[in-house]
Amino acid sequence: MRAITVSESGGPENLVLSEVDDLPLGEREVRIRVAAAGLNRADIAQRQGNYPSPPGAPEWPGLEVSGTVTETAPDVTGIRVGERVCALLAGGGYADEVVVHEGLTLPVPDSLDLVEAAALPETLCTVWSNVFMSAELQPGETLLVHGGGSGIGTTAIQMAKLSGARVAVTAGSSEKLAACAELGADILINYREEDFVARIKEETDGAGANVILDIVGGAYAASNVRALAMDGRIMVIGNQSGVPAEFNLAHLMVKRGRIWGTTLRARPLEQKLAIVAGVREHVWPWVVEGRLRPLVDSTFPFAEVADAHRRMEGSAHTGKILLTP
Repeated sequence: MRAITVSESGGPENLVLSEVDDLPLGEREVRIRVAAAGLNRADIAQRQGNYPSPPGAPEWPGLEVSGTVTETAPDVTGIRVGERVCALLAGGGYADEVVVHEGLTLPVPDSLDLVEAAALPETLCTVWSNVFMSAELQPGETLLVHGGGSGIGTTAIQMAKLSGARVAVTAGSSEKLAACAELGADILINYREEDFVARIKEETDGAGANVILDIVGGAYAASNVRALAMDGRIMVIGNQSGVPAEFNLAHLMVKRGRIWGTTLRARPLEQKLAIVAGVREHVWPWVVEGRLRPLVDSTFPFAEVADAHRRMEGSAHTGKILLTP
């Protein structure tokens, strides 16, 4: 089958459409003919040599796909050949086919385009595991999302609003903020033009944000603590700034605040199964009902994967970028 491999660590030009061996089918696994693969920042880090696939996963990038089941292992009980699914992966999504544990798949409803469904698994699982499982966002609380126009951000807005929370976002352009507003964001902050700490304090009568979902990392550490409410929770899921975190511990302590750093890709299978099960029970009904939908920025064929990576690296996108075989 075909897969997009990395010839050597470096720029987008090192992504190569290659012929690779078919993947064997393991216990409780299904084979999926890929309709689309979602593009994530982790894929860029992997291409640059900074985030290799965990043991047992294919060496090429791709953390989520949608497609049609073409084969199932004998011990698979919940999925049949021919079903439309999307799936969370540890790697290998940039390919014609993937194999994945049946418990890491979600059924794509007829109301959702199969290609667009590839935009959901990684974002839903990331937001669910961080904002809801760990930070325990409650109705009426304020969630601050950095990078509101990203795939994670546009998903977090919808999930938080559907759960009854108030949502603040930061983004770098009026166009991205307008997209966030259409999804339901209540507080729109252009980080290039205003101080998000002052704005959050103003909008919450000085209380601050109860939960902060942060993809920026070190550069925002001190400001996040200042923007945090009493008993607030900061979930750090990326360090796009690339700098170490420096902040006054006393400021965090006096607020009884918590800072958690997490990743999803390398979690043990049991943890991933629990996260996907939570999404299936609590979030997927919103997808089936059409109340939560992916925001797709653009779709690139495999042959143009380098252009897709350049678009993400330039932060020109709003929502998810997809690849299609």
